[in-house]
This record gives sequence, structure tokens and C-alpha cells, in this order.
Amino acid sequence: MKKIVLCLLAISISALAWAQPNKQAVVLTIDKEEVTLEEFENIFSKNKKDTVITKQALDDYMQMFINFKLKVHAAKDAGLDTVSKFKYELNGYRAQLARPYMTDQSKLDELMKEAYAHMQEEVRASHILIECKPEALAADTLKAWNKAMEARKKILAGEKFADVAVKYSTDPSVKKNFGDLGYFTAFQMVYPFEKGAYDTKVGEMSMPIRTKYGYHIIQVTGRRPARGEIHVSHIMVKPQKEGDKDMAEIKINEIYQKALEGKQTFEELCSLYSDDVTTKNKGGELPWFGTNKMVSEFEEAAFGLKADKEISKPFKTTYGWHIVKRTGYKPVPAYTAVEKEIKTKVSKDTRADQTRASFLKKIGKEYGFVYNEKYAIKLASKADSSVYVGKLKAKASLLKKPLFVLNGKSTSVGDFYATMVNRTGASTNLNPEDYVKAEAKLFAENALMTFENGKLEEKYPAFRLLMKEYKEGILLFELTDEKVWTKAVKDTTGLNEFFEKNKASFMWPDRAQVVVYTCANKDIANALRKMLIAGKSPSEAAAELNQGTQLNLQTEGGLFSVEDREVLGKIRWTEGLSENIEMNGQVVVVDIQEILGRSPKKLSEARGLVTTQYQNLLDEQWIKELRNTHTFKIHEDVLYQLTK
Repeated sequence: MKKIVLCLLAISISALAWAQPNKQAVVLTIDKEEVTLEEFENIFSKNKKDTVITKQALDDYMQMFINFKLKVHAAKDAGLDTVSKFKYELNGYRAQLARPYMTDQSKLDELMKEAYAHMQEEVRASHILIECKPEALAADTLKAWNKAMEARKKILAGEKFADVAVKYSTDPSVKKNFGDLGYFTAFQMVYPFEKGAYDTKVGEMSMPIRTKYGYHIIQVTGRRPARGEIHVSHIMVKPQKEGDKDMAEIKINEIYQKALEGKQTFEELCSLYSDDVTTKNKGGELPWFGTNKMVSEFEEAAFGLKADKEISKPFKTTYGWHIVKRTGYKPVPAYTAVEKEIKTKVSKDTRADQTRASFLKKIGKEYGFVYNEKYAIKLASKADSSVYVGKLKAKASLLKKPLFVLNGKSTSVGDFYATMVNRTGASTNLNPEDYVKAEAKLFAENALMTFENGKLEEKYPAFRLLMKEYKEGILLFELTDEKVWTKAVKDTTGLNEFFEKNKASFMWPDRAQVVVYTCANKDIANALRKMLIAGKSPSEAAAELNQGTQLNLQTEGGLFSVEDREVLGKIRWTEGLSENIEMNGQVVVVDIQEILGRSPKKLSEARGLVTTQYQNLLDEQWIKELRNTHTFKIHEDVLYQLTK
């Protein structure tokens, strides 16, 4: 992406919504290529969006645009658009740029808003899990469903949820929590479980809900407004050995009293006494956290603090005894502040399956897509374990049947069959029959997605222009790197010749060899003066003045210009000690030992600037050559439509 940014720094992409000129009219002809007003307008609008659109502004920008287009022509003439490296890179960018167009945006927006609505509230729920893997056979799936329903009926009949959970649930944590998961909010549980919990009222129980783990019976036991996030520091005391619990409690109470007295800061107490080795030297600071991120006792104590700097009373968790100091709090942000974050999370979790399914349904209807599942089922019925290594039996008559129809064209079962028997191995937990059915459906869906992908430029002008700009941007980068950037670095002879011809442009300004003394106060500055006049060196003066401290005097020596150090602009440039200069609550004294006038730099001292200017020269020469070897014509009557 860095390449594109570099190339499109002066020539970028965007849409424009001014007047309505004829956007398909030709605004520029270069050799035999015609450039439409639409393309020029999209580029101009981004870079000059705050510019009053005058004929002069259009003329000036058109010259930059011509230079850009001539370089792209040169790259195509050199065949750079045919090399595999270019095609691979462009395809990579295309895949990224196509993503927003390959989803059901309305469904995505719906799921994002639902997630944000969930973020406003926290739900407490208990669950019973009946394990059932996604690839389970139909008989095993039914067995798990029946067992979940059996557990649910027992609860409805009056048995306690916790008792039934211990008896039925396969969640290992049930032995400790009796199924109680505590409070949680959006994105903290797998999506079907989250939705099931939020859709269930307090005191009620859901029907069995399927996730990748199996079937869940969810009982909602509480709801509360979202707590947001909190930032705290803590001091922890752990019992050192069995039977030491009372001593740990006594110690944390003593630390708490010291914190209340205020003679030592919380941070100082933490460094002295905390047993949390990961935070004790950072003042006990913990990362920001929200609901369900800490053990419940810690979370309750932290969120119980109502103001920054407030300190909790000692409390106990499974880790030991703690006191907590609140250092910050953030409520749930506004939707606009977390919209991008929510979009990323929705796109990465199982909610994305819904957007894909919705998108497939939408474009399937548009292109007359028909999937003949019955033929996939027939093919799958003959599958055994050998299908995992590319062996699958099928009747010739079945292979001729249409697996799906897309945009009026049929794709046969045989086309899918060919992809299966060419596989050397498969990694899947699905049984052979379900594996074939799943792969057949995926084969058809991928064909539909591929078809839509190929239509993007035709359906979306903005995407077409975007791809054109990325294509030309990559070409421009590659050829500019060869003709200008890398050439300037490698062409040492040309660089040296350029430097020798332009030495006057690379000069050192007036500089001075100085020692800058930064003193804690005026008394230290005066004492320093006496030492320097008496002939003591800077190190000797610092050693004497910094006895018992390192803050009375700091020294810095070097060859500096006025711009290098602020204090050098505040003193008279004469050799010897300067007057006292008060800066930032300190006193600065400068010893100017030697003043050097303007002098030429060596190439090694100015290589970066010299290389840049040499690159500019190479670029100018290249543009001049291109303008002399290509023809171009600006259609001003079309161009000036943008001023209307």
C-alpha cells in the first residue's frame, strides 16, 4: 500500500458532485489514447477539493496530469503491465478494494447496529451445554437436541437450573460455577449464544441454541446498563504459604491504612509491598478493562469506585488480597467513535456468515442463480472415506446433470466432480457425505461470487476508476523507481558530477563550537562561572556541583548553528561565556569556544539532500524527453466545463 500512497500523493482518486458536464467527453488525447473528463475530474477533485475552480487552476493541474499519464505510457511501452510481479500485486490490491462491494451493506449495517445496541446493556446468564460438533451426523445431532430438551423440561417442571446444569452440562466449568457465566456484553460470546441471551427476557429460558460447541439452554438472570471501561492500579498481597491467610489480610490492611494517611503515594506503596511482580514497578497499573475481563470480586470492587483517585477497601479474590485505585473511566463510546471497530469485529466473527449468505441471495436473484441440491445429495450418497484422497464414484448420467445455473449458463455435476477427484487430500472433520455436500455448495457459491467479482467494473464506475488509478499507480512507481529513485542512488558518477556543479547550494550555515551548561538555579550558574574562569574543565565542574545529586548541572558540547539549539538564538555570538539565560525554570550559560563562518559541505555530509535534488533533476529530464517523444492535445472546451 505504501507504493500506492507514494505514487498517488499528487494524483489521487475521489468522486466529484459539482455540475453535470458530459463526463464521457474526451478531455485529453495522448498519442491514440483518449482520457475522459470523468477520469480527470475524479483525480482533480481529490487534490484540489478546496481550490476555487478557475481556468488557471485547471490548466496548472492538467500539466501535472499530462506528466503522470506520459509516465504511465512509458511504463506500458516498457511492458511493465505484462510482467507477473505487476499482475500479482494488482490482483492483491483488487481483492482488498473489492471487499466493500462484495457484501450486503444493508445487512452489515443491520448487524453493526444490533451489536452496538447490545453494547449498551450487559446480560447475566447461566447455560447448559450439550456438546455436539458441527460435523456431527444427523442422528447424533438429534440425540444432542433431545438431551437439551430433556434438561429444559426438568427445569420447567421445577428442578433448579444449577442442579440440572451439574447433571447435564458438558461445559467443564459447570462444577465451579453451576452454569453461571456472569455478566457479558457484545462480542464476548459466540454470536448465536450472544443473540440468544439478548433475545431472552430476565427469568426466562431459551429453546436449545446451536453454536459450534453444541446446543445451549440459556437462562437469563439479570440485565444492567453497560458499565463501560475502567482503568485502575492495584496492590496485591498473596499468602506465602498454607496457613498464612490471616497474615496476608493483616498486611493488606496495614498497606491500606498507609494509603489513607497519604504520607506515601499509592505508587510508592505498590513498589514496596505488592506481590504482583508484573505491575509493582509500574505503580500497579493494569490495562483498561470492562465487564467479564476480571474475576468478579475484582471487577465489582473496581467498578464500585465512583471517582478517579478513590481507593477501595481491601478485598479478596482467588489470587490474594487487593486494594484498588481508580485512575480513569470511559462510558460506552458514541456509535461514530466505534463504528470502524464494530465493523471489523462483525466481519471477523460468525456474523459475517449472515452478510455473505444475504449477499449471495441478493446477487443470486439478480443473475437467475439456481442451485440443484438434489444432484449434490445424489453424488454425496456414494461417498466413502476415499473421497478425502480424491476418489469418488458417480454415474455418467449424474455427471451430466446441472449442479447450478448462473446467468443462463449451466455448470454440470461433472465440473464439480473434476475438482474433487483432482484433490490429493482433504483436511476436514465432516463425514464423507456431508463433506461432498458442503463442497458442492461452496463450489456453486464461489462461482457466483467470482461472477459478481468480474462485474464490479461494469456495475460500479467508482470501482472502475479506482482500479485504473491503482493500476497506473503501480506502473508509475515501478518505472519511476527505475528511472529516478534507484538510479539516483546507484549512479555515483552522476551524483558526484551534480554535487560538484551545485556545491554552492550545499553550505553549512554559521556555526560555533560551544558548551551549553544548564544550571538548576542562578547560584549554581554563578558558582560555575567561577570554576570555569579558574580553569576547571566542564567535567570537573559537573563533578563538583553535582555532589549528592545529578540535577544541579548538565553539560552538552558540540558544533551547532543557531537553529540547532534554542538558547543560541538568545545570546550574542562572541567567543567566551554568555550572560545568564533563564529558560524553563533553569539558568543556561553558553561557552562559545570558536565561531565558524559559512563553509561548503562534503558530499557525505549532504548526501540525502543532494540525492533528492539529483532525483528531481532526473525527473525533469525524463518528463522533457517524454513530452518531446509523445503527442498530446488538451480539449479545453471540455476541460473548462468544470468551471460551470
